[in-house]
Amino acid sequence: METPATSPALSVTIHPDSEQASAAVARGIAALIRQRAAEGRMAVLGLATGSSPTRVYEELVRLHREEGLSFQNVVSFNLDEYFPMAPDSLQSYVRFMREYLFDHVDIRPENVHIPDGTLAPEQVAEFCRQYEGQIQAAGGIDLQLLGIGRTGHIGFNEPGSGPRSRTRLITLDHITRTDAASDFYGEENVPRRALTMGVGTILEARHIVLLAWGEGKAAVIKRMVEGEPSDSVPATYLQQHPHVEVVLDEAAGAELTAQKTPWLAGVPCRWTDEALVRKAVTWLARRLEKPILKLTDTDYNENGLSELLAESGLAYTINIKVFNQLQHTITGWPGGKPAADDTYRPERAAPFPKRVLIFSPHPDDDVISMGGTLLRLVDQGHDVHVAYQTSGNIAVFDDETIRFAEFVADYDAAFRLEEQAAETLYQRVADFLKNKAPGQVDSEEVQQIKGLIRRGEAKAACRYAGIPDDHAHFMDLPFYETGRVRKKPIGEEDIRLTMELLNQIKPHQIYAAGDLSDPHGTHRVCLAAIFEAVRRLKEANTEWLQDCWVWLYRGAWQEWDVDQIEMAVPLSPEELTRKRRAIFKHQSQKDRPLFPGADQREFWQRSEARNRTTAKIYDQLGLPEYEGIEAFVRWIF
Repeated sequence: METPATSPALSVTIHPDSEQASAAVARGIAALIRQRAAEGRMAVLGLATGSSPTRVYEELVRLHREEGLSFQNVVSFNLDEYFPMAPDSLQSYVRFMREYLFDHVDIRPENVHIPDGTLAPEQVAEFCRQYEGQIQAAGGIDLQLLGIGRTGHIGFNEPGSGPRSRTRLITLDHITRTDAASDFYGEENVPRRALTMGVGTILEARHIVLLAWGEGKAAVIKRMVEGEPSDSVPATYLQQHPHVEVVLDEAAGAELTAQKTPWLAGVPCRWTDEALVRKAVTWLARRLEKPILKLTDTDYNENGLSELLAESGLAYTINIKVFNQLQHTITGWPGGKPAADDTYRPERAAPFPKRVLIFSPHPDDDVISMGGTLLRLVDQGHDVHVAYQTSGNIAVFDDETIRFAEFVADYDAAFRLEEQAAETLYQRVADFLKNKAPGQVDSEEVQQIKGLIRRGEAKAACRYAGIPDDHAHFMDLPFYETGRVRKKPIGEEDIRLTMELLNQIKPHQIYAAGDLSDPHGTHRVCLAAIFEAVRRLKEANTEWLQDCWVWLYRGAWQEWDVDQIEMAVPLSPEELTRKRRAIFKHQSQKDRPLFPGADQREFWQRSEARNRTTAKIYDQLGLPEYEGIEAFVRWIF
């Protein structure tokens, strides 16, 4: 169900997830196309690229195939293109639009317009003038689709772009290039410039729809919606447009005042909702830097929470209730404490020991995100399995591949295994990588070696943690195996493989990556496969599932907010050290991971910082002081 969110100037709609949001936007575009067709007119669409609109395009393709939506009356203008960029390059927006939309619908090729990344520099200015003229000749853009970058850019209008800027060549911001590094297999391969419609060009569209998904976009969405218009965040200029829809999932809208602190936004609050009360009280304590049990009636009244106080009684009563809730999240027994009263524990005591299945999207997410809990589950006698959902092969540097191929060749030479076989392998790999173009997909042989490197590291980490070799399951889900950063959508085979593994192990506990800030989208797809598999098993009345709980952890990108946490597993200094050693087994990701995202720290550094920060928050709220805490939220299916 969608939820409107208040905004000073923009219409903001928050959907439960990006799937529902994308379907709603696609229906709106389809309605416009059909309306213009009925009027005998062309529908002029401004189109965007990137991860945000892909599901919109997939739904438009479905509407074309299954419901007869025709694109014969559509004229399209794309926002931008890297410069220079050949149209058949893997990272080309020409190729993107063909793969996701144009090759699957009946749009006329002459009606498709995309900035030309092959121009000579002296041709750019004239091309940009002509692009503006083509938009005007088409009657102007009816609907402009937008995403948003972390710098607040729309199109490639980086900070400094004013509201009257037009289509032009622009130099890309360092943050934008860092965010694009994964698509180009390294920041050094990302073009430094791009062609883009200007902010002024965008603002001339009759209707604008901006899409944003995931926690990673939450901060910039807050600045766009609630900040003053400024060229430091070009997206804020959308506030000056009369018809803008900001379409979000819950994660992207989480920082908006109406969502995060509705009591400050004048939004009616249901103070019978325990989760909302907990959110308000923890917010108040952190705002005032006071332990929960020291909050006073005055604190509530002077910080927008007088209604909560009026409805719930004395501050003392509210404080005790919320403090106890937080206290009950803390457990040193993530698998449940045997033969103990579990009334106020986050996990049930029985059965003991439990069969535990930890899903890891990449071959290191298990130890990075919940390594301390994993070690404790093993130490406490549970039957722990780890399922590595993808090979992680694209995240291995080429020189690591050469090193391992060379090892095979040297081993062959020393022990004379198969004459010349290993040497031939080494030469093929070395020749391919020597001639590999930036962003080129690896050969199947290279992909296999990189996958084996990641697999060997995962096995080493499992052995260090005390997990038997036959309890490490390598799923190699098909959606991932494209050799590219851009993956396929979740498919039936992904779901089938997940269901088979679940039925094989019959776990009492499932742990899964619930963070959606992973900039490459792999975590999203892996979680979707688990959710769909569990739903289908539930519909089939699968007996073992009736005694199974699902816990969601977050990974290298973000942690659960304290008011969301339902199980907090404290870690001692020694346990943090053991966790670090398990992470270090993933040597190909050490020092500098291939795809670090916006945070340039190593994964173990991010992980420890998150664990210590969570522990510090609990301490500041008046709870026991720990070295670190790993946090989980339960998914009720």
